[in-house]
Amino acid sequence: MSDTTAPEPRSVLITGGNRGIGLAIARAFEANGDKVAITYRSGDVPEGLLGVRADVTDAASIDAAFSEVEAEHGPVEVLVANAGVTKDTLLMRMSEDDFTSVLDTNLAGAFRVTKRASKGMLKLRRGRIVLISSVVGLYGSPGQVNYAASKAGLVGMARSITRELGGRGITANVVAPGFIKTEMTAALPEDTQKNYLSSIPANRFAEPDEVANVVRWVSSPEAAYISGAVIPVDGGLGMGH
Repeated sequence: MSDTTAPEPRSVLITGGNRGIGLAIARAFEANGDKVAITYRSGDVPEGLLGVRADVTDAASIDAAFSEVEAEHGPVEVLVANAGVTKDTLLMRMSEDDFTSVLDTNLAGAFRVTKRASKGMLKLRRGRIVLISSVVGLYGSPGQVNYAASKAGLVGMARSITRELGGRGITANVVAPGFIKTEMTAALPEDTQKNYLSSIPANRFAEPDEVANVVRWVSSPEAAYISGAVIPVDGGLGMGH
């Protein structure tokens, strides 16, 4: 006789989860029956989600946010490090601040939230860490030396975490989206959109849900033996990288 007992809802935290891809990820876990919290810096908290204001560049802010989530939902069992920024400009025009501030949010921010989440995961002897990278991190892009470096660094982070914590029931993986259908891409000139589309074998932009569903799956029991992987969701744009 098969066991049909529904899985217990997990405590899930998505950084930068009140809009865009982050919100789609949050909704995917909510639909899965999980207890979902998001961090945000500005804007509104979407209905049905626990919102905690946090700045991923500030360790004290992160600690306070985790304490709030733990009090409401219990120790974080699934962490999705999604918060990120861009400051695009060509290398010769890129300032020190343009470079370091992007790395401080995208790479060091992921380090801060992962380190804090690992405390509870180690006690539970289980956990899922998903770092949201980008096709740019492996493929490269002019004007995005800072962003590409920050997103490439997440790969080394996930693989090192896998080697450190893999024996404790904790997985760490990278999901690398390509061009996603968002307000930002919709606002691009038609010629620019056509130029981008011509480089994508699938000949379309992804829906945010297509990224969210992959994140949810790699955090599921079905993916328990996957760790240190880079999973592209880019329509074939970055294949081979």
